[in-house]
Amino acid sequence: MASVTYEHVYKRWGEVTAVNDLTLEIADKEFMVYVGPSGCGKSTTLRLLAGLEEITEGTIRIGDRIVNDVPPKDRDIAMVFQSYALYPHMSVYDNMAFGLKLRKTPKAEIDQKVKFAAETLGIANLLDRKPKALSGGQRQRVAVGRAIVRDPAVFLFDEPLSNLDAKLRVETRAGISRLHLQLGTTFIYVTHDQVEAMTMADRIAVLKDGILMQVDTPQQLYDHPGNVFVAGFIGSPSMNFFDATVVAEQDTGNLFVDGGSFRLAVPDDKKEILQPYKGKQVIFGIRPEDIHATEFTPPGVTAAPMAAKVDVTELMGNEIFVYALSGEKSFIARVDPRTRAVPGGDIQFSVNMDNMHIFDTSTELTVV
Repeated sequence: MASVTYEHVYKRWGEVTAVNDLTLEIADKEFMVYVGPSGCGKSTTLRLLAGLEEITEGTIRIGDRIVNDVPPKDRDIAMVFQSYALYPHMSVYDNMAFGLKLRKTPKAEIDQKVKFAAETLGIANLLDRKPKALSGGQRQRVAVGRAIVRDPAVFLFDEPLSNLDAKLRVETRAGISRLHLQLGTTFIYVTHDQVEAMTMADRIAVLKDGILMQVDTPQQLYDHPGNVFVAGFIGSPSMNFFDATVVAEQDTGNLFVDGGSFRLAVPDDKKEILQPYKGKQVIFGIRPEDIHATEFTPPGVTAAPMAAKVDVTELMGNEIFVYALSGEKSFIARVDPRTRAVPGGDIQFSVNMDNMHIFDTSTELTVV
């Protein structure tokens, strides 16, 4: 078991900086997820740790050992790729045992480790099959099993569920989370799917253009994003953003977020922090689940009315996604399934201002 530490790590290819001054500590037994859009540097960050790419600058430690110049086979890591990379002519058993055989591991130990991994992953009945006789999900579990038998200090997963269908992805990600609890080993997992990140991680590292934007627990990232990018990336559907102005009512001193087509009262507990922004442009952010149909507004929230026109509706069974227009600005609300919303019709929303977000327009950093 081991912690992992990146200290001011850079990876450059000519003029392109794929990883830019990354400093990150991953605790022993932690499940860390790297998430971000394509090209953000998350897979490169993982491959630097695995030794599959050379570090341009900085230091990587596994436990107390600097591994910058340590060959991949000696880093005590095991990696599961998007591609299963199974040997088609070998049985499941032999695929899982192959690495141990290369290391001259005793036969009895190989047998014990393979059978333990197969039982853990629910593929004990498949050990005699060839990969072509397996489903995609079964092949993925064999690839994970091949990593388990090595008993590494750190498991690395590079988008391992990308080739699976939606239902199987849900089942397999639950299986990987369960596996982490059973093995008690450090897991580092790369994905572009923020739902995977939110459901699996102890902590999430959000990357953009090779830069670590924020690292925190899933709930903290959801509730307290540090900037517009993190706010928009974490959460599904994404947070709505509006160009707005903070305005003060002369008689009362009350503050409002004015988006032109709407004017929303700022709760008392958020007024003080917004005082410096009076009369200034800001970015107003609100999550779809904090926009309610007025007649189904939950009790105990600070609700501000907002009129809109319905564009499209998506009935999800337990909720409705309403794509609506406020002026010319399109946004999405996640509302009670009893809501009557007709495309082309008017609708009255209540916005939960307790969960409002305000970002500085110049820095895009969080203000509220």
